[in-house]
Amino acid sequence: MPVSLPDLPLLTLPTVADAAAPRLLMLYTGGTVGMAVNKRRELVPMPFHKLDRLMPELHQLPYHIELLAFPEPIDSSNVVPADWLLLAQLIGQHYDSFDGFVVLHGTDTMAYSAAALSFLLENLGKPVVFTGAQLPVGRTRSDATRNLLTAIEVAGARHPGGHMRLPEVGLFFDDILIRGTRAKKVESQQFAAFKSENYPPLARAGITLTFADKDIRPLPAARLRVHAQLTENVAVLRLFPGITAAVVEAVLGVPGLRGCVLETYGSGNAPTAPWFLECLENASRRGVYILNVSQCQEGRVVQGHYETSAHLGRLGVIGGDDITSEAAITKLMFVLGLGLGEAETRRLLSQDLRGEITLP
Repeated sequence: MPVSLPDLPLLTLPTVADAAAPRLLMLYTGGTVGMAVNKRRELVPMPFHKLDRLMPELHQLPYHIELLAFPEPIDSSNVVPADWLLLAQLIGQHYDSFDGFVVLHGTDTMAYSAAALSFLLENLGKPVVFTGAQLPVGRTRSDATRNLLTAIEVAGARHPGGHMRLPEVGLFFDDILIRGTRAKKVESQQFAAFKSENYPPLARAGITLTFADKDIRPLPAARLRVHAQLTENVAVLRLFPGITAAVVEAVLGVPGLRGCVLETYGSGNAPTAPWFLECLENASRRGVYILNVSQCQEGRVVQGHYETSAHLGRLGVIGGDDITSEAAITKLMFVLGLGLGEAETRRLLSQDLRGEITLP
């Protein structure tokens, strides 16, 4: 599903940067951070020039900032894999001209987008920082300005040696910077909307911005490789007590299905009913890759630790360790999009590619 790059103009934001300041590219996709109220009192996306007027602090920043805005701002509930491919291609197109990138995005699917970009941007050596807001800019007590200004500071941070502080995809929200493949939205009503699952935050913002350098991925030795293919023929199957054969068969039997995230109990446990095992075995024989992810927000999948998970490996189910569901589904899309053979596909799905799992 390759995408064509639209001819989007670069808009230069006037700032107080000196000649040696980092050059940053801001990509505006839409989201609550850039929404306004229409005549029916509904929140709808607005163009960036209106956002710019409501956030004069942008012009006091010590960075060179240029902007690329999507032609039509997107509510993040409408984001699709083609949007991830477009973002990755835009970053690749401008990679050599900028020191860091900031992506303004809606919160509902931001964790999915951050994970997807992590996989699509192989050997990333510069910051790509996602951020957004719970309240639109201009609203009383909006978190939009603080989140955006700090995300820009994160993207512009340098080591004393000169290279950028964050050579990976991150998500900044409220007061923490999260690895793109570890983020999960956990709140819809509070400003602390995102959590870093099974991995410490990469930075914290208080009076000062403090990085956890030991937890940040090292600079890659190879040049950036931007991938341009994702497979959309994937699904998520969440187990629950009383789930029926009809439901499991309906999900695993989707025509053309290539992969499925199986959200299991605890450390990767699932029913041992014969009909359930048969459904998994039939799907595996048809070439469907099944990735076992725990429903728990902490901990990891350990297939075989209990009797109720010992059978899964024998049926071809791949243990997902401590990966999030958001990273799991985007990893499936990415790995299956590579078009590799079964052995290599299974190897990559069980391997840590972008810091998404913590291998023991």
